[in-house]
Amino acid sequence: MKVALVTLTVAALAHAHHTMQYVWINGVDQGKNVGIRIPPNNNPVTDVTSTDITCNVGGTSGSSVSTLSVPSGATISFEWHQHDQRTGEDPLAGGHRGPIQVYIAKAPSTAASFNGQGAVWTKLFSAGLLNATSQYWESDLVNTSSGKHDVKLPTSLPAGEYLLRAEHIALHVASSYPGAQFYVGCAQIKISSGGSASPAKVSLPGAYKGSDPGITVNIYNNLQSYTAPGPSVWTG
Repeated sequence: MKVALVTLTVAALAHAHHTMQYVWINGVDQGKNVGIRIPPNNNPVTDVTSTDITCNVGGTSGSSVSTLSVPSGATISFEWHQHDQRTGEDPLAGGHRGPIQVYIAKAPSTAASFNGQGAVWTKLFSAGLLNATSQYWESDLVNTSSGKHDVKLPTSLPAGEYLLRAEHIALHVASSYPGAQFYVGCAQIKISSGGSASPAKVSLPGAYKGSDPGITVNIYNNLQSYTAPGPSVWTG
C-alpha cells in the first residue's frame, strides 16, 4: 500500500513543473521575467552533463535579455512559480522536495554575451533538508515564502557583470539516475562597485555527477541527512 501511494503521488506530480519568473533587488520587484534568461517551457533538466544544466534550455545566450543594475552587497531574491500566476497554487509543487542553491559567475565582458561555460561558478547559497524529523526541506520554506528565496551578495565581489544562477533540485523521483529534476534560472546583473575577491570556481556542467549522493537519493526512506551536490558555499 505504501509503495502504491508513493507511485500515485509521483504520477500526480509528474507535470507540476516551475520556472524562475521574478528577481527582487533589496526588496524591489524588477518585474516578470526582467533580467532573466527565459527557457522555452517549465520542464526540468535531468542530464547533469548537458550544457542545459548551466542556465536551462537555450540559456547559454542572453543577447535579448536586459541586465539589472545591482549595488554592492545587495540582497537578491528569486521568485518561482509553476505557471503564469502568483496565486492560486503552490509556487513549487508541494511534493517536489529538495535543495535550493545559488551560484554566481563573472562575465569576461557583458553578461548578455556570456555563455557560463568553464570553471567560472562560485556557490553563494545552499540549503537542503532543514528538519529530518518532519522531513521539511528548503523547497517547503520557499513555498511558504510565496515562491521566494534570498541570497546576499558579498561586498568583496568585484564590480562588473555577472550571471546569477539559482536552482531547485527536486528529488521526488531521484532514487535512480537520471531522475532528479533540476529547475534552473539565470539572471543577468551588473554590480556597480565592489571589492577584489577571487573565490574558488567550478564548471557547470562539470561539478555534478549522476552518482552524487545529493542527486541519486531515496527521500522516502526516513532520510536523516542530505548533502547537496557541488562545492562548498563561499561567504566572501
